[in-house]
Amino acid sequence: MFKVIKRLLLVFVVLALGGTAIVYGVLTLSLPTLDGKGRSDAVTQPVKVARDTLGQAVITAATRHDAAYGLGYAHGQDRFFQMDLLRRNAAGELSELFGKAALALDKKMRFHQFRKRSQAILKTLPEADKQLLKSYAQGVNEGLAQVGYPSFEYLLTGAEQQPWQSEDSLLVIFSMYLDLQTATFERDQALIQIQQQYGAKMVEFLTQPSQYQAALDGSVLAPYTQTIPQLPTQPLAAIKSITANLEVGSNNWAVTADLTNTQAAMLSDDMHLSMAVPVIWYRAQLNYTHNNQAYQVTGVSLPGAPAIVVGSNNKIAWGFTNGYIDTADWVALTDSSKTWQVNEVITLDNGNDEIYPLTLSEYGPVKYINNQPYALSWAAHQPYAVDMQLLQLEQAETVDDALNIASNVGIPVQNLMVVDSQGSAAWKHMGGIPARTVPSELAINESEYSATWQQNEVIRPFVKNPESGRLWTGNSRVVSAEDNARFGNGGYALGARATQIRDRLFEKQQFNEGDFYQLQLDNQARFLTPWHSLLLEQLKQQPEHNADYINALDNWQQCACSTSVGYTLVKMYRDELINILFSSIEASLNKQDGTLSYVKRDLEPAVWQLIKAQPASWINPQFTNWEQQLQAAFEQTLAQLTAKFGNNIQNWQWGKVNELVIEHPFAKQIPLLSKLLNMPTAPGFGDSYMPAVQKTSFGASQRFIAQPGHLESAILTVPGGQSGHPLSEFYRAGFDEYVEGKHTPLLPQTFMHQIEIVPIND
Repeated sequence: MFKVIKRLLLVFVVLALGGTAIVYGVLTLSLPTLDGKGRSDAVTQPVKVARDTLGQAVITAATRHDAAYGLGYAHGQDRFFQMDLLRRNAAGELSELFGKAALALDKKMRFHQFRKRSQAILKTLPEADKQLLKSYAQGVNEGLAQVGYPSFEYLLTGAEQQPWQSEDSLLVIFSMYLDLQTATFERDQALIQIQQQYGAKMVEFLTQPSQYQAALDGSVLAPYTQTIPQLPTQPLAAIKSITANLEVGSNNWAVTADLTNTQAAMLSDDMHLSMAVPVIWYRAQLNYTHNNQAYQVTGVSLPGAPAIVVGSNNKIAWGFTNGYIDTADWVALTDSSKTWQVNEVITLDNGNDEIYPLTLSEYGPVKYINNQPYALSWAAHQPYAVDMQLLQLEQAETVDDALNIASNVGIPVQNLMVVDSQGSAAWKHMGGIPARTVPSELAINESEYSATWQQNEVIRPFVKNPESGRLWTGNSRVVSAEDNARFGNGGYALGARATQIRDRLFEKQQFNEGDFYQLQLDNQARFLTPWHSLLLEQLKQQPEHNADYINALDNWQQCACSTSVGYTLVKMYRDELINILFSSIEASLNKQDGTLSYVKRDLEPAVWQLIKAQPASWINPQFTNWEQQLQAAFEQTLAQLTAKFGNNIQNWQWGKVNELVIEHPFAKQIPLLSKLLNMPTAPGFGDSYMPAVQKTSFGASQRFIAQPGHLESAILTVPGGQSGHPLSEFYRAGFDEYVEGKHTPLLPQTFMHQIEIVPIND
């Protein structure tokens, strides 16, 4: 019997090893070739695509069009499936890959008709831009063809790789609108619903300005001075958990030459986005000649688009944070409003079609909110939403050049921060801004709709070389209080993060790259300090019973540090109290397909007014008084932590609770592949409301620091590798440096590979 069992085990091991060998063999077939020569009719002169020790793509070409081909070639080799998902997501075409499981998402995206908009915009682009997109698309397709064998994602889904088209690059830019601006009109929808159910006074109370304001001119919005509105009688019901919408955005700041020892200005930029495998950005350097002048541009590109999104040409350096000004309005329709219906055809993975009827109006697509029709006017729906003007930054030589370009660039509106080698620094909004002058967070009537929605605003505020020599943004209000009325609130961040950045910048009189990097990693919990005091005061009412928790709070380190249990308690206590206080509003909104998620970041000042005034109508019916309510928030905190991490308090350390987990989307569906596909996990080191933003799969998608003219000291770290292929030597390259906070160089290092593509007739 023992011999039989032994033989069976041996057979099992052999089969397992054989299966593993087959999997690795198939995967190996889809590895791109990174060395050698190729031919193409899309290039005018030889194009070199080299990779350095991190897999950074270094493109050397004679012209910008040839450089676009080279970048497309590298993207096609390393990131095609990611690009495919970006274009399909924006176009509402994921069902063709994933079947009915993606149908609801596709319908949500088809509401915006971005495929049709991309096709229409492409026809209006200048001929030079059309040719550049064509060169890029041919590079993508030829880079993909060189691989020769479909990547494992296509093998698993059974889908075919569809060629890249010029319009797909515009869809990739539209995908960024979806990431960066949908919270604006989702927040407006929630405010409309709150107004309908609780009145305008409740909207004003919930969205009042906070004490955390960091506008560049120092202006402050007037505080809320009205009484706290009474909350209607609440039915006894389970407490609703209100999940905050991720604060997609970023940090950036800059100092002028007076605050560096090089006489060049210096920039820092870290863009906060959801993180997956592969990470969204792709390191690249473009080398080409234009009008007899040589250009070298280094930074991060977005696979699917032919541009360096954030980077430096050694004369200027630029970076972005999400602008969050108001770029969307809901228009209330009536029975007499002109509307019509179109049928959007969604193709499934089995080849069948699903018909999605979409109602349109002259103001935009129509959605029912609380059974009433509203049309969405959004900057992303306008002709100026998308273009190729961002590429002009590559050839800008001064801050003034960049400021002149900013108003005409078709991207989701961003806070452009730009510095130059001559020592200047500036901020300005870059991207599509509707020229209508009266933005609204609530619905407007048709009579209030302005035809200037179809025009891009070219007159916009900017700040250049302020007297302090310091500039900063962090997704909160940047403009003056006066300009705020013109540009509106599209879901600004609370301002605690920007305030902390501003204050840190005024703590020093000289800065280098290391100083900026330390500020990017600043996880001091200034914002939660009042909450720490509140919780500690509450726990000390029963000091013996709460001894362990009091000890954790006494040693909380006042930071989102990986070993801090106290930070976890304070953070979760705040969340649970907000859930208790606003549960009835959340439940009411849920019944109308709404949520407070997009408003949660606004609630901080209202919460503290409630805590201090303790109005009876705001006591959840599960409790008889405010003391019970406050105590229940901590009891719920303990229950949540125990259920998820056990009753050992050391397992509640913030580094474990907020562990960084960057996953491949297929690993979630096929856990057996997780070890092969995912990045290694790492202890949590940051949170919201501080410069070091980090959630379990969200945070700084890159860290960039540069002084133009001194790029030998510039830094660019990215939380993942260049290649989307799990067997590539570059799949995880750079991840450890990111986690460890190392100063990974911006400029390419030693070349490891090079492929050359020559004209087909050479």
